[in-house]
Amino acid sequence: MTTDETWPSEIRLLDGGRALRVSFDDGASFTLRAEYLRVRSPSAEVQGHTAAERKTIAGKRNVAILDVAPVGNYAVRLDFDDLHNTGIYTWRYLRELGVTQDENFKAYLGELAAKGLDRDRPGEK
Repeated sequence: MTTDETWPSEIRLLDGGRALRVSFDDGASFTLRAEYLRVRSPSAEVQGHTAAERKTIAGKRNVAILDVAPVGNYAVRLDFDDLHNTGIYTWRYLRELGVTQDENFKAYLGELAAKGLDRDRPGEK
């Protein structure tokens, strides 16, 4: 860990697991929807091993987080109710998702539309 990184001061599930609130020790705080966290999972299953392998995951509008499990002192694993649980969300990645969530989610919606997918019907391309 470098000295310019911040640590989470609180991680809390909200709205029955439909959102995750992450607060950092520098005062930054983000509420991240479970759908967003699921479709941006850092897992190889979603991200692939190259940019060309990254999948666009559809049908996750109503996904919920069942559990937040610590991974060492650098990350958490999120267990989703669709049984996905292979993504390791580092503190840095959670912060990045918070800072960029508006543009990332807009891009995700564009990807869904371009591939003929939507937020309510399962599928991936």
